[in-house]
Amino acid sequence: MSTKLPPPVRVGSWSEKWPPKPTWTAENVPDLTGKIFLCTGGSAGIGKETCRVLVARNAKVYLASRSEDKAQAAIDDICKTTGKTDIYFLRLDLADLASVRKAAEEYISKEQELHVLINNGGLLYAPGIGPLTAQGYDVQFGVNTLGHYFLTMLLMPTLLRTAKGEVSGTPCRVRVVSVSSDAHELTAPKQGIVWESLQKGDAALPVRKKLTGTRLYGQSKLGMVLISSELARKYGEQGIVAISLHPGGVKSELLRNVNPIIAWIVEKIRLYPVSLGIITSLYAATAEAALEMNGEYLTCWARRQIPSKHAQNRDIAARLWKWCEEQTSDF
Repeated sequence: MSTKLPPPVRVGSWSEKWPPKPTWTAENVPDLTGKIFLCTGGSAGIGKETCRVLVARNAKVYLASRSEDKAQAAIDDICKTTGKTDIYFLRLDLADLASVRKAAEEYISKEQELHVLINNGGLLYAPGIGPLTAQGYDVQFGVNTLGHYFLTMLLMPTLLRTAKGEVSGTPCRVRVVSVSSDAHELTAPKQGIVWESLQKGDAALPVRKKLTGTRLYGQSKLGMVLISSELARKYGEQGIVAISLHPGGVKSELLRNVNPIIAWIVEKIRLYPVSLGIITSLYAATAEAALEMNGEYLTCWARRQIPSKHAQNRDIAARLWKWCEEQTSDF
């Protein structure tokens, strides 16, 4: 955890929903020559625009997405607008652990280093509970939490090698940025994680229906914050900087599975353009000051925040980490 910064203070709910003007923007992203980034969910929304800025600042970027067509369209657009071409498609379906392993293996076959992993991809089914993942888990938890956990751990040897400077000869701190949500507090179940809802297949269906898609989404975003905190504790001394964040209410494809009327109302009331939504991710991934924020949670726009009480519970974090280890042990 950070020792050079004062402890974060609580950002009020009103300020989190209607934040003040940012003091740090995409214009502040430094030159990233020589740095390699991998961003999940990079074909649209926050992920795509994050990749655009990274490429524009001379980073080498792997855009991970389930759809090659959408990813290639995003890559073509980014190359056209930036005049840069150092961006590559990585096929990744976070709802299938076998696909996650294949994606990690493909990356490792191409690169010896990884400076920043941005776990940005996300899925929202509200109020519906959504389908199951390929392995039979609630799709929101499977994509948002378990899939990203597995990808991170498969890439951990590469991240650690980069941090130690085994290839470059220069040790450096590397980052794992997890794009969570204020839903980790606002809509997560009152007990935090409802372990029964994480069972495979139909066994968990009654519990999942009772929770509703909204609660399941909040639970999955809480899972991301918990895993990020545990990652910081386990690997911080080895050069890993793990930060989770709420990007703000942003107009993106995240609402594609929501009732169109509800989505329209939400957009009108409290959603901001993607140009603002990328600020916190970019800050966590590139700002020098963020290197002192290992284990922290940020909110819009690039402000330190104290997460929910459940997100600070080390016992829950340790239990969730162990659960993720067990679920991925056969893959």
